[in-house]
Amino acid sequence: MAKDWQAVADAINARMSERSIGQAELATQARVAVATLRQIQHGIPKDRNPRTLAALSEALGWPTNHLEQVAAGQKPEAGPDRLARLESAVAGLQKRVAELERQISQPPAE
Repeated sequence: MAKDWQAVADAINARMSERSIGQAELATQARVAVATLRQIQHGIPKDRNPRTLAALSEALGWPTNHLEQVAAGQKPEAGPDRLARLESAVAGLQKRVAELERQISQPPAE
């Protein structure tokens, strides 16, 4: 079955817009060439290494197989957004640090 490269392009472009991320930044985060990303963004049909789509998926905060599923014409599985997971983890760490700071600043009870 032929892959739907235009659907992949649309998904990437929409996500980049949502995240206010530029082409060079995404290419750097995903460790793909800007020229490769540009071709994918324009829906140019070409077999791609699955690692390229996985890296782009992850850099855009999607599960690893997201763009592969889009290319295959499947509805991607709804998974936790990578950014949301990171934000949640950071919030938890901030809470723990605040608690430790509070404990340190209290004089020892005798």
